[in-house]
Amino acid sequence: MFLERIQLHNFKNYHFTEIELCEGINAFIGKNGSGKTNVLDAIHYLSMCKSYLNTIDRQNVKFQEVFFSIFGDWQHEKEKYNQQCSFKIGGKKTVKLNKKEYDRISEHIGKFPVVFISPYDIDLISEGSETRRKWIDGILVQLDKRYLDDLIRYHKVLEQRNALLKNMHEHRIFDRESIEIWNISLVETGNRIFVKRKAFLEEFIPVFNDFYHQLVDDNENTQISYRSQLEDQDFSEALIASEKKDAYTQYTNVGIHKDDLSFSISEYPVKKFGSQGQQKSFLIALRLAQFDWIKKQKGYTPILLLDDIFDKLDHSRVEKLISLVSTKYFGQVFITDTDEERMRSLLSKISSKKKLFMVDRSEVINLQ
Repeated sequence: MFLERIQLHNFKNYHFTEIELCEGINAFIGKNGSGKTNVLDAIHYLSMCKSYLNTIDRQNVKFQEVFFSIFGDWQHEKEKYNQQCSFKIGGKKTVKLNKKEYDRISEHIGKFPVVFISPYDIDLISEGSETRRKWIDGILVQLDKRYLDDLIRYHKVLEQRNALLKNMHEHRIFDRESIEIWNISLVETGNRIFVKRKAFLEEFIPVFNDFYHQLVDDNENTQISYRSQLEDQDFSEALIASEKKDAYTQYTNVGIHKDDLSFSISEYPVKKFGSQGQQKSFLIALRLAQFDWIKKQKGYTPILLLDDIFDKLDHSRVEKLISLVSTKYFGQVFITDTDEERMRSLLSKISSKKKLFMVDRSEVINLQ
């Protein structure tokens, strides 16, 4: 699977641009703020029907314009697909494939999978548990439509249950029968989500460890641990046991919406004790393992997007990473960098297909 061409119209800083791409490495160089990342974000939008960096669509519309559109020509298993994503302020988002609009945009998710490696990935280490849950969910929804439906259903039920708790608190009552109605749906969907998250991580963690050690020479012992309240207790029983606390806090305190991951190296938390290089290598290994897992589940190769990832990596790790992703196993790869000399040097050592683009003042120029 690869993207042959992309066209942006009023997307972020682009008025209009069209880019012909190659099946191998597509590198974009330019100053910070020139629009390199926005090209990668547009590719992510084609895949996931939302921006990686800004999920509020109106904020992706070019200043003083009222709409944006992204067109992409895909080739997959000898078939060609034309895709259009568009949004108009005051209107709605539409996604079309071969000129046919989806009834539900979620039907498109997973058809053209991507993995985005970004400086913002540091949030997976530094931010709260919600960021790490969204990361797991972002992988699984590309592969399992039932998981996506369960996730949507779970959060709708959770919202309704919390609203009921708040209402009962305001009226100084506790209606157990009404709560139990929401408990049934919460437990049913929550248990399925828990089982799939746990199964995913059991397969994922060994792959992550392997990629980390390919990037790092040191014999460091990395760990990812899954923390869930459902690990040691029945969900239904846990909800009953938490009734008093839920009534007081007006919030559901038990469930898969409290799940988290812990990241460590040699039994020390990466967040507190990891160097910048260790943290960066940890995050890149997470994303490469994500890529590998999706590829094996899908049976074809996702698109890999590498945005400004060379900062905080020493020369040895940079060369290892580029050597790794330039192999045929990784298929089509997009890379951004501010350093033209470094990028040209790295590309000169790659024998696979490649293209180099200069991004300057919202213009994309093909250099080779």
